[in-house]
Amino acid sequence: MENVFTSTHKIGDIVTKLPRAAEIFKAQGIDFCCGGDRPLSVAILEQNLNEDIILAQLNQAYAEAKELKDKGIDWENAGYSQLIDYIIDKHHTYVRKELPRLSDLTAKILKVHWVDNGEVLTKVHKDFHMLKMELEQHLIKEEEILFPMVKDYEKNPSRELLEKILQVNKELEDEHDGAGDLLKSLRKITTNFTVPAGGCNSYILTFKGLEELEWDLFQHIHLENNVLFKRLEEELE
Repeated sequence: MENVFTSTHKIGDIVTKLPRAAEIFKAQGIDFCCGGDRPLSVAILEQNLNEDIILAQLNQAYAEAKELKDKGIDWENAGYSQLIDYIIDKHHTYVRKELPRLSDLTAKILKVHWVDNGEVLTKVHKDFHMLKMELEQHLIKEEEILFPMVKDYEKNPSRELLEKILQVNKELEDEHDGAGDLLKSLRKITTNFTVPAGGCNSYILTFKGLEELEWDLFQHIHLENNVLFKRLEEELE
């Protein structure tokens, strides 16, 4: 088997080359979106993971994808407009659909399970709504300011516009970090989204929805931080 990946590769680059790697990293608790700029070896060392097993899984997945010719969309070479439209159609649409639903659910289980689990669910309700506010504002800034600038640059490239794009994005990347911190807090508060004994169907739906939102945001942020804007930064060099 060809060893395409080593522990010196950056986490985000691995997911860009092999989208299925995101599932492997998720199973191991490796951050591939906000932490995608780090070498894989750093995450392995920090979390005391088995390097040989992870690399074997990655290289096996790559071999299977190559054999099936199933590498997904080639984001390393796709046009900027194609990537932006994909992010909006898949990820922004999903977030806008899920946030109101999860808002209602977090409020509902807080009320119903206040006596048994009020302290935990109060924190869940608070952190989720902070995340909701950040995401709603962030999506608007991207769609109304940043993404149109990138599409303009794709049609009429200039160094001046590129520098402006990267400056605006630098400000928005801090919001990605804030969202990432809130997701980590939600996972910790809920003990990895574990529903306690006696949890009702709404409890199950809430925690399942929060975990699915986390997974979607990881992929969403990866495409922006480690693909779209990384490519733009490389053009400036």
